[in-house]
Order: sequence, then C-alpha cells, then structure tokens
Amino acid sequence: MKSRLAASIALAAALLLATTGCTFGAEIATEKEYDPSDGVGTEVGELAVRNALLIGDDPENLNLVMTVVNSSDVGKRLSVQWSDGSERVTEVVLISANSRTAFGGPDQPQVLVTGSTDVIGGLVPLFLSYGTVPGVELLVPVLDGSLPEYELLVP
Repeated sequence: MKSRLAASIALAAALLLATTGCTFGAEIATEKEYDPSDGVGTEVGELAVRNALLIGDDPENLNLVMTVVNSSDVGKRLSVQWSDGSERVTEVVLISANSRTAFGGPDQPQVLVTGSTDVIGGLVPLFLSYGTVPGVELLVPVLDGSLPEYELLVP
C-alpha cells in the first residue's frame, strides 16, 4: 500500500514537472522594461526623463520633445548637451520641485538642438545631467513631422 502511494506521488510530481517545467526558466515578458512610445526615457538622479524624441524636417534644427518628472522637494537645473560637430553645446532647463515639466509642445518651453549632423530616422546622443549627479547619455530618435501627431512640433 505504501509503495502504491509513493508511486502515485512520484507520478503526480513527474507529471507536474513535465507540464510546467519549461516555464521555470522562461523570461516573463511583462517584467521587461521598455519605452511604450516613439521616444526613449531614462533616470538622471531624482529626475525621470520620459518619451524624449527630436522632431524636425532639417537635422540641423531639431525640437526636443520630452517630459521631465521631478519627484524631489528641490528644483533642479537640468543640463542638456549635444555635439554640433565641432564642440559641445549646452542648454540648461529649470525643473520645478514636485513637478512634471513638458518640453517642445506649442505653449511649452523649447529646447532646439542645432548643428546636428545626424539624419532624420537616426539617433542623436544627448547628455543629461544636473548638479553633482553623474550624467546619462541618451540616444534620442529623430523623427520628421510627417505623422499628424508630430506636424505641429516641427520647429
């Protein structure tokens, strides 16, 4: 009787392992972080940069569209740097404490990335930093205004 019970338990365990064993090592897709839009995001210290993208018809004059979330109680001066081919260009934007600041839209602050030699459809490296926090390089996609949702964002 005991051997029958042990055999039944072993058979049930083997059946359970055989039917679910392949999912033990499988990567769970819903746990992967990704950017759910055309832009890209990153974290710079206490600032969260969301959906950053560059829009323009001329790669030498691009509008930086992004949202920056500051969850701290202190305002930050975010430096946005890029290369115009010969030197680094820096634009500083103010991000208020406990706020979400959108850039690039019609009635929003503008950051124009000028002098880029990259092409529409390419990636432009932007370096984001503030204070003594280590900066982050972000490869930002360059799009044109051919889509209706972007046509008003072309500089």
